[in-house]
Amino acid sequence: MENRSPPVLIVPSSPSRAADWLRLRAALWPHCPMDRHQREIAEQLGQPDRCAAFLAIDAPSGPCGLIEIALRNDYVNGTESSPVAFVEGLYVAPEHRRGGVAARLMHAAREWARQHGCVELASDTALDNAAAQAAHLALGFEETERVVFYRMAL
Repeated sequence: MENRSPPVLIVPSSPSRAADWLRLRAALWPHCPMDRHQREIAEQLGQPDRCAAFLAIDAPSGPCGLIEIALRNDYVNGTESSPVAFVEGLYVAPEHRRGGVAARLMHAAREWARQHGCVELASDTALDNAAAQAAHLALGFEETERVVFYRMAL
């Protein structure tokens, strides 16, 4: 008999999962202060028609992945419709990468986006983040443009 580990479950975020969500967010954005993470989680929970997050839960080891998405009604580079569901963040713990967790999280995001009337899902990453660019392509995204932003202090 084959010894198979239980599958990773994808669950919607909720107030009862806020501590798990916070840990995954802190791993994704480690330079962000914890109070800001907590504030943003509360804001997202308060806007269920505009924001969603899904957690990947591995039975033996616990939370191992996160995707946050939001509806954007303003122009989103490379898209042709509005609103657009936008992947605000995607994280999979290193020991769970390359096992389909990101694909399962993305599936949940796509379904949520469709239920909210979207026909496009968009995302972005830094120009120098080759690993994230490769992950986007592997997940089915197509590159639409490259941009460098500038600013000027006044």
